[in-house]
Amino acid sequence: MGRNLKITLAYDGSEFHGWQVQPGLATVQGTLAECLKRLTGEDVLPQGSGRTDAGVHALAQVASVQLESPIPERNLIIALNDMLPASVRVNSVEVVPDDYHARHSAKAKTYRYRIYRSGICPPFLARYVYHDPYPMDEEALMRSSDQVVGKHDFTSFAASDPDRSARIADAAEEEKDEKDEAFRFGSVSNVRTIHSSLWARTREELVYTVRGDGFLHHMVRNLVGTFLLVGKGSLKVSDVPTILEARNRSAAGPTAAACGLYLVSVEY
Repeated sequence: MGRNLKITLAYDGSEFHGWQVQPGLATVQGTLAECLKRLTGEDVLPQGSGRTDAGVHALAQVASVQLESPIPERNLIIALNDMLPASVRVNSVEVVPDDYHARHSAKAKTYRYRIYRSGICPPFLARYVYHDPYPMDEEALMRSSDQVVGKHDFTSFAASDPDRSARIADAAEEEKDEKDEAFRFGSVSNVRTIHSSLWARTREELVYTVRGDGFLHHMVRNLVGTFLLVGKGSLKVSDVPTILEARNRSAAGPTAAACGLYLVSVEY
């Protein structure tokens, strides 16, 4: 009898074209599916809690998959980590109820964005932080993040998606994902609830951590890009609520680089 499995994995997104499988391109979902097929002979496609874009990292991405194979969970962890590239590690595999789905069942997610502030970025960090050593009003930047807490329409911070057809392998997959969003939020809308949004200063980095019930495409990177404009003086803290109300992507700042972003955790 088959099992529904929850797989928690971490990955360095630098050399992947994101999570979602794409023909002819290296993706995390595709790589995991290929290893599962080699291991079990089953042609399955693990469903992630959400898509991470090309270059985005994950500390604890969650995937669910139905397998007929009797291989014990502990042995699956060992065997998958033997097969997967070093840039992807399976941290846990556990049996979950049949109605569990990595995306549908998710209640909240936490993302983190790292900005390296010192003058010279070490080469060993370059793929994992956004380097910005230039003058910045860090106090204003920190205050700006408070403005997005709560339930809002985040259209201004969603990708305008002119390249949507290029990102999605086919229209059927796009339609399916829109139905998934309707399943979670009651209708396909850009309304999301942000539970916490804050910056912290370490010795060499500014680190942004945001937790919410869901995130739109590029939403965290667009928030960071906008907060950086506040830090640089191009926008005021009081402009952030106005940008939210505009519901227009052109009102917000640029999309921050993918390399600084991490999916930290998914709650169920």
